[in-house]
Amino acid sequence: MRATRDAFGKALLELGAEMPEVVALTADLGGSVKTDDFAKKYPARFFQMGIAEANMVDVAAGMATAGKIPFATTFAMFGTGRAWESVRNTVGYPGLNVKVACTHSGLSVGEDGASHQALEDVAIMRVIPGMTVVVPADYASAFAATKAVARHKGPVYLRLGRPKVKDVYKDGEPFQIGKAKIIREGKDVAIVANGPCVAFAVEAAETLAKEGISAAVADFHTVKPLDTDTLVKLATTCGAIVTAEEHNVIGGLGGAVAETLARLKPTPVRFVGTQDTFGESGDPELLWKKYGIDAAGILKAVREVL
Repeated sequence: MRATRDAFGKALLELGAEMPEVVALTADLGGSVKTDDFAKKYPARFFQMGIAEANMVDVAAGMATAGKIPFATTFAMFGTGRAWESVRNTVGYPGLNVKVACTHSGLSVGEDGASHQALEDVAIMRVIPGMTVVVPADYASAFAATKAVARHKGPVYLRLGRPKVKDVYKDGEPFQIGKAKIIREGKDVAIVANGPCVAFAVEAAETLAKEGISAAVADFHTVKPLDTDTLVKLATTCGAIVTAEEHNVIGGLGGAVAETLARLKPTPVRFVGTQDTFGESGDPELLWKKYGIDAAGILKAVREVL
């Protein structure tokens, strides 16, 4: 088990050597968002902006106009909430090459509670025209995603977590923005997940197999642009879909899937995520269980949709 934020820090450090135009900015949270190693090795390319997230995004936008590839880093609640207007108007509207990389997303922020648990960030970022939204499942995919995001042209929101999560992939796993990964084939139901829910989906599929239910598992790490071809193929093959995410079911991966299927392939769907509610303070594992964002919650949704 390893944290996706740790993978981001390691990948950013390597990018410093691979791409001299990469710079990093943070809002008084270098240790938490894992930019400290980059700052030590490349002090002239690291910018401590203080607790001023909107200003950080604006400065990153200016750097992008000068040919830099800025990673603006902070907690998800602040980078997508407090700084949203700057992300929309200063980065999104001109389509600048800024990477908003945020850690501490979802319920798994844990004891910091509802004020810090961003459960709306995917929704409000994916509605910005031209914004790419990436939610890696584990350490290996977060490492590869960070490298891919740096080389992608245009604004990106990279969503990362605080705690250690189960490894789904081996180190060195390839990553392609906009292309979902089929982890497990199936014919009765497809579980479409991202973030830590990918590991829960695999666990649920293994349980279902023992019951004679064939469940496909797909990692839709890119919420925007959504891999519509793979989604339609899964809906056609399986006839039923369950989405699973550490995010409000309104507007996130579930919303993107439902919008797409309503337009291209109407299919029965159930949604695993927070159900239009705020979180609370607690241990991440217990919060996942309470809010039904775990293997048990996915199993319940599969049985309902079938």
